[in-house]
Amino acid sequence: MNVKEAITQEIDRMFERIVKIRHDIHQNPELSGEEEETRLLIRSILEAEGIAFRTFEDHYGLVADIVKDPALPTVAIRGDMDALPMPENSPKPYASKREGIMHACGHDAHTAIALGCALALNRHKEALPGNVRIIFQPSEEVLSGGSSQMIEGGALEGVSAIFGLHVYPYLKTGQIGYKYGVMMASADTFGFDIYGKTAHGARPHEGIDAVLVSAMVIDSLNHIVSRRIDPIHPAVISMGKIEGGKAPNVICDFVTVSGTVRTVNESVRKKIPEMMEATIRGICEAMDAKYHFRYEFGPPELKNNDAMVDIVKSAAEEVVGKEGLVDLVDPVMGGEDFSRYLQIVPGAFFRLGVCNEAKGTCVPQHNTRFDVDDDSLAIGMKILALSALEALEREGDGR
Repeated sequence: MNVKEAITQEIDRMFERIVKIRHDIHQNPELSGEEEETRLLIRSILEAEGIAFRTFEDHYGLVADIVKDPALPTVAIRGDMDALPMPENSPKPYASKREGIMHACGHDAHTAIALGCALALNRHKEALPGNVRIIFQPSEEVLSGGSSQMIEGGALEGVSAIFGLHVYPYLKTGQIGYKYGVMMASADTFGFDIYGKTAHGARPHEGIDAVLVSAMVIDSLNHIVSRRIDPIHPAVISMGKIEGGKAPNVICDFVTVSGTVRTVNESVRKKIPEMMEATIRGICEAMDAKYHFRYEFGPPELKNNDAMVDIVKSAAEEVVGKEGLVDLVDPVMGGEDFSRYLQIVPGAFFRLGVCNEAKGTCVPQHNTRFDVDDDSLAIGMKILALSALEALEREGDGR
């Protein structure tokens, strides 16, 4: 029996345990930057298995290393851990116990899958063609992104390739989605404040209406994508929050607006803040208002390495067959901070199908009824583990 067969069978043997771990994490979700109990659970399991790991003082990330020989190459697998600030609406026995917090994006599954990979690979460590690092990452759901913290903490030191996945309710259990090149958008945030002058609502000429100015700005910002950006380069500017005004008969003197920008082209991304501020400035000058504009760059677009996608496809074909492989063709405008790892080392990110109508797991992410088909966990573990093995073998062969 070769090492791939041995690890695949190991994953099958531990499947029920990994499901239970996923349910435990799902019941006890923790927000970004608060993943203390999740890390303690991972740590206790790794300690029991004799797997070396290290933690960090300034966040709740953890890095586990399955080392056969320090002189051999190392490939990484990443699983993120954080939940979302929203209630869960589920009758299932493992529904969230914490009011207003739930694993609505599937990171409980990602953590369990990464942990399963660690256990299976470690039990066959001596047969591995190299070393494998498992990165348990906090804070994926926030703009700053836990991947930056992990990179700064040395999580990629000595790593030659990295693989990750995301559960996907738009594909059936038994399917995986792959994508060459840019797979997901960059994810930035912005905000602007408009300063006007109060007056009586019946005498608007004596004031400077921050509500009206904001409305003009919002309308104009929505024209940037449709009229100032090449339509072959997708981009999104969305205003998600607006606050202002104190009374219906008072001209408002202050409005604050915030939103998000998504692009899949770095040159377009860099131009958008300039276009936005020029628009805001021009309208404010015309209306005699003042403004303050802020823009924060988040994770860049996620761009897969072609050779690493080939590896994922090969591994997936062994697990689900050719019929289970879905070419996603077009990028999506969602963001994912796995992209920061891919700026440093070659790697690939793929979608793991979790939709099972009979189990009610076809609900979109960030929904109060979101859940994952547990049968997908074994598929995710096998593809990630086999991808890591294939990458190590290719590196050993000099390919």
